[in-house]
Amino acid sequence: MQKKNSNYAWGFILVLLGGLMLARELFPQISTILDWPWIIIGVGLVFLLFAFFTRTGGLAIPGTIISGIGAILYYQNLTDNWDTWSFAWTLIPGFVGIGIGLAALISPNENQGSWSASFFMIALSAIMFIVFGGSKFFGLDLQFLWPIIIILLGAFFLIKGFSRK
Repeated sequence: MQKKNSNYAWGFILVLLGGLMLARELFPQISTILDWPWIIIGVGLVFLLFAFFTRTGGLAIPGTIISGIGAILYYQNLTDNWDTWSFAWTLIPGFVGIGIGLAALISPNENQGSWSASFFMIALSAIMFIVFGGSKFFGLDLQFLWPIIIILLGAFFLIKGFSRK
């Protein structure tokens, strides 16, 4: 059954790749949309497709990381806004968290108890993105952001402490 699913994955990948290549030849105006970051996104999608078709959840983690980095590069290439990398790297732990969550969905028996790690990585990534990219991307003043983060962290520990009693 594993080999049959692997054949489905390869078949799907090749049909999709051929379709994209044909579309690029038939419609040259979309060549700017189908630019080089799509190669990186495609490599990540290959991992994700194999994860789903072969029910191997662990492949979802590198798939989301590679696809996520490709998506960041696609945005930067499309907008020519390369200085966003100074804080876009903070999204990578979130990609790991999404991958862990997908791995738990794809093969739950092998990934029991990984939901808390998934949520932690996504939350950590979101906090880091706001902290490091807040001033540039959201127009936030970091002078006010740090006290808010400390208050939220303290509230988290208080709630966690009260919930254990």
